[in-house]
Amino acid sequence: MLNIKNLHVKLEEEDKPILKGVDLTVEAGKVHAIMGPNGSGKSTLSYVLSGRDGYEVTDGSAHLRGADLLGMDPEERAAAGLFLAFQYPVEIPGVGNMTFLRTAVNAQRKARGEEEMDAATFLKEVRARARDLQIDAEMLKRPVNMGFSGGEKKRNEILQMAMLEPRMCILDETDSGLDVDAMKLVADGVNALRSPDRGFLVITHYQRLLDHIVPDVVHIMADGRIVKTGGADLALEVEQNGYADILAEVA
Repeated sequence: MLNIKNLHVKLEEEDKPILKGVDLTVEAGKVHAIMGPNGSGKSTLSYVLSGRDGYEVTDGSAHLRGADLLGMDPEERAAAGLFLAFQYPVEIPGVGNMTFLRTAVNAQRKARGEEEMDAATFLKEVRARARDLQIDAEMLKRPVNMGFSGGEKKRNEILQMAMLEPRMCILDETDSGLDVDAMKLVADGVNALRSPDRGFLVITHYQRLLDHIVPDVVHIMADGRIVKTGGADLALEVEQNGYADILAEVA
């Protein structure tokens, strides 16, 4: 699904490298989690994969379902099936949530050569998915994320993901700022989308999210590289002991 080899990245305006040789493969049907201390490069990895400006790839490659991800514009990556749920979802004044969703859904369907979703079908689909995430009709009428709480913004991100039905989902610290109930709602929305032909990369600081989204594989990232890989019990080890012992092992 997602194949990253020897990925090196720096900020365009600085010589300081951030990613220093990331190797990672996320298989279809699997959930991989990345944990690591602040400044380890976790969010940078998500930004580079999604095509955010300001970063320069100096070496390595990233392929999504065999296609060169780094050679695509951001909208091409989205149409190819990549989705990024932001740590801090942006507000878009003047753009209605429903208008934004339907435009995005139909733009991707058109790019894939599929028929656009008519208004009635879209309305039925979005209402059903919003209900599962406890997003009320009033939220759907507002401009994108305007006046939303932190939890509402994250649920709105998961609604977007559900409607777009991407093949590769990246969640960048989606649990940040969520209380227990909101976290469970977001996790339930993610779990509902797990399927044999979809992969997930969940970036998080905390093991508590992984109580709800149980990963197949856990990676520890430090100093721009993945330094250890294991099962779900690796996240428990970090929760109990922190990163010091793991970092000492690989020093």
